[in-house]
Amino acid sequence: MPLIISYANNVQSTGAEPPLRKLESNDYTVGWICALDVEYVAAQALLDEVHERLEYARPDNNRYTLGRIGKHNVAIAIPRSFKYSGSVAESMVLSFSNLRIALLVGIGGGVPSKNHDIRLGDIVVGAPKDGHGGLIKYGFGGKPLNERFQFSEFLDQPPLVLRRALAGLRAQYEEEGHRIEETAANVVENNKSLWQQYKRPDQLSDRLYQASVIHPNTQESCLLTCDPHALIPRLPRDEAEDTLVIHHGNALLRDKIAAEKDVLCFETEAAGLMNNFPCLVIRGICDYSDSHRNQEWRGYAALVAAAYAKDLLYRIATNKVEAEKRIRDILSGMQEVVTKAEKDVYKLVHDQHSREHQAILDWLTPIDYSPQHHDFIGRRQEGTGQWLLKSPQFQTWRENNGQALFCPGAPGAGKTIIAAIVISHLLAKFQHEPHIGIAYIYCNFQRQNDQTVEKLLANLLKQLAQRQSSLPKTIHDLYEEYEKSGTLPSLHQITAALHSITAAYERIFFIIDALDECQDLARTKLLDELFNLQTTTGANILATSRINDDIKRRFDGCATVEISAANEDVIACLNETLLLRRSSIINDDYQKKIRDVLPKAAGGSFVSAISYMYTIMNQPTREKIEEFLQKLGKGMEVPQEFYEQAMERIEGQPNAIRSLAKRTLTWITHAKRPLSITEIRHALAVREHGTEYDSDDMPDAKALESVCAELVTIDEESGIIRLVHHSAQEFLQQSQEKWFPEGESYITKICLKYLLFNTFDGALCRTAKELEDRLKFDPFYGYAACNWGHHARESAITSQEIMHFLENTVKVGASSQVLIAERHKYLLLQVFNNRHRSPMTGLHLAAYFGLEGAVNNLLQWDSPDLKDIYYRTPLSWAAENGHAHVVEQLIATGQVEVDSVDILNRRPLVWAAKEGHAEIVQLLLDGGAKTEIRNEHQQYYEISPLLFAAEQGHIAVIERLFEAGAGISPEFQDLTGRTPLIGAVRGGHKAVVELLLDSGADIDAKSRVGDSPLSIAMGLGYDDIAQLLLDRGAEPEPP
Repeated sequence: MPLIISYANNVQSTGAEPPLRKLESNDYTVGWICALDVEYVAAQALLDEVHERLEYARPDNNRYTLGRIGKHNVAIAIPRSFKYSGSVAESMVLSFSNLRIALLVGIGGGVPSKNHDIRLGDIVVGAPKDGHGGLIKYGFGGKPLNERFQFSEFLDQPPLVLRRALAGLRAQYEEEGHRIEETAANVVENNKSLWQQYKRPDQLSDRLYQASVIHPNTQESCLLTCDPHALIPRLPRDEAEDTLVIHHGNALLRDKIAAEKDVLCFETEAAGLMNNFPCLVIRGICDYSDSHRNQEWRGYAALVAAAYAKDLLYRIATNKVEAEKRIRDILSGMQEVVTKAEKDVYKLVHDQHSREHQAILDWLTPIDYSPQHHDFIGRRQEGTGQWLLKSPQFQTWRENNGQALFCPGAPGAGKTIIAAIVISHLLAKFQHEPHIGIAYIYCNFQRQNDQTVEKLLANLLKQLAQRQSSLPKTIHDLYEEYEKSGTLPSLHQITAALHSITAAYERIFFIIDALDECQDLARTKLLDELFNLQTTTGANILATSRINDDIKRRFDGCATVEISAANEDVIACLNETLLLRRSSIINDDYQKKIRDVLPKAAGGSFVSAISYMYTIMNQPTREKIEEFLQKLGKGMEVPQEFYEQAMERIEGQPNAIRSLAKRTLTWITHAKRPLSITEIRHALAVREHGTEYDSDDMPDAKALESVCAELVTIDEESGIIRLVHHSAQEFLQQSQEKWFPEGESYITKICLKYLLFNTFDGALCRTAKELEDRLKFDPFYGYAACNWGHHARESAITSQEIMHFLENTVKVGASSQVLIAERHKYLLLQVFNNRHRSPMTGLHLAAYFGLEGAVNNLLQWDSPDLKDIYYRTPLSWAAENGHAHVVEQLIATGQVEVDSVDILNRRPLVWAAKEGHAEIVQLLLDGGAKTEIRNEHQQYYEISPLLFAAEQGHIAVIERLFEAGAGISPEFQDLTGRTPLIGAVRGGHKAVVELLLDSGADIDAKSRVGDSPLSIAMGLGYDDIAQLLLDRGAEPEPP
């Protein structure tokens, strides 16, 4: 039943309602335009009567809600996809040809000045002044926020009937006061699903920062990232004043322009619309037109703006509206003007939001493959790889849609360089064709944490979005839904967004290098989705891989070109090596012999050819070179023998050089992520008994390549030091007991030694800038703080050696501050606000990393239920990170509160359920954890373990929660208004949907904005889930 609010007394009607009235499109004379869902929901909540839907003219990409306010029939519009208001208005007048006036109602950014005390939740109305309409069209011109703001122009006035109504309403408010806040409060009181997002926020969250303070390049809340000392102090409004103030006149611009132009509110949606469209803009202030976005005030600001618009319509007589010209007639003949205005607005808004959009894409995934790509291309010999580009298989693949080209090759055959050549070829060929999408991935066995199928597909999505002129709505919607809760979209939501964005391109090319270096499960799911996209969109796929039967079977029936180093390419590579590594004993005759023998002996492998070349370069005499060339003719295991010889050469070096080489290789082989050359130089400078590192002990970068017998290389673009080839990593890992028997212990000791340096004895960093400087001047500190415990858990190091660090409160505090900054940024400002207290204790760190022995030692004097500054207990950290033995260890003390809630309102059970740790969920339930906890209002639940598990598709967790009595009653909702069934549908988890339905979930329960599970499934393209819901009796959506 639709929500009906009585304007007279603002009481919701809950009785049986008569059938909705159905009017004709010509009966609607007032248009109400929204740009965002939050505005659309607020507008619907203020209708006095809801009307039945109509059939609309085509083309029309808007959604409509029809109804009555007072005596006016109103059409409320919102675009189905992300468009600006000029586009919405154009479609609207096609469907409602009798519209006479329009209201553009929603949220906006205001900026307080000496003349205007604007607060969040205030209303700004575009009242005319000095001959203009009270709104400013604006843009940043692509400049950073701290540079001069570009003033463009004031927009035109609203029509006379609206200007007169404004004056009358203003006089009424001055004489009688207004009831806008009361109206808004009654709306949320009578519709609990709106309570969380549309209630008035606490006034303490209204924070105004100095104009010079820019929000960090992150999507975290200001409370977590911005220095509280930069706040502008403001007195509370006097009790005699309204807490909500309505501002009339032109908009308010941040500080300098505000003083120059006396402005109240910035406007983008109305630009290009008001000059040709008889509308009035009404904005609830939700932020201060700066980089500090305030999501918390959006709902309330939209609701009070809608309440004001309703009051305004009540003052306008219907005959006055009917006396106005039809908007359709006004627009007739002015299409060229409208189009130009839309283009101007598009450019301005695009410039303004480009940085914000990039931040959203980086939230989706921070991984960027372009530095790797540039490095690989930089290593290519000019002219190599042309044989593939000229091949008929590649030509067919490039020129036709829906093609797949599989390029297998032996280790060292040059597959990655070939992939880079293909990518560069496509980028160059189609650089001026924005309708062609190109996205690529370089898989790397050392980056498995970055190669989950979710992250791989999110990266493809990010690259395709970056090629578009504006941020796609699908990505914006995902950000709006998930960013605030600190979570990321599910696999199915990412794939749905990928399907949506590919529809914007005429052609798509996906290039995936080194598929074999991706874990089996992730690779299977990645290929499933890529082939699905190929079927539905005609995308082209090119993949390189080692020769692998499983991967080969996935490409059965597809064109195949085996990658093998062509003789001319090998010779070009050898010529380059000979040029760079001149030797007096290799004369022209020997150079010719090398060019004749090596390409054949290499068998199509660049790595083999280069391995042979380096071996030749290290021979002391021509006689030894001749012997080696003869051996090549008899066959040699390469690169196995090459790597053995390289390690033997290292062992034969002087002690200091041998030690440096083996320590370098230990770091590269065992590191939890690729290390930069700067990081590894600092790590190598750590002395066993030192308390500081000495810059004089840092080895030269090029020296590391030399002492490691050509086994390592440094990527010039990214600065990463790595092994020359995947096969080198395999060799060293397989033989690490021989070459690095105590590698993990050595790395653990170095990390701990670094963390104990005297330089970290000082106070905690007070601001993000101080922390950034610390990591800049001590570049290895970030790696050591975030990974020492992971190395310790896999090493033979004793607990006593670890305790020396964990018992040092100051060093633990500094280290945990960096750990939070690197891994849990949403908690960072809590650190700065409590800088006189260590973020975590030694016990918290030990539990975080799952170090059972250290936990046992620390429990002798520390409380097992000790809370850190985030109110998290050791149990909470262990539960999130999957350390079952530590969880069991802590619960066994009998001194922990298993349902202890942290600063994010999450219990250990919530963290374990979110991460899918079913064993830990069971341990917590056995230890007395409750499946659900109601909040203080006794109407809404906390952040639900069941909801998290449903969204992520963790069936084993859900089953254990059900066994323990988790609720699935129809009224079950969490604080965000979501149900587990809606979460499972959004995540695309069909098996979870079935399980929830079997357990009694309400199949038609709607979300806060009125979406049902069926509408969500259909909107996201989950046809199988939609069919399941229909088969189970879901009510079909009205047309």
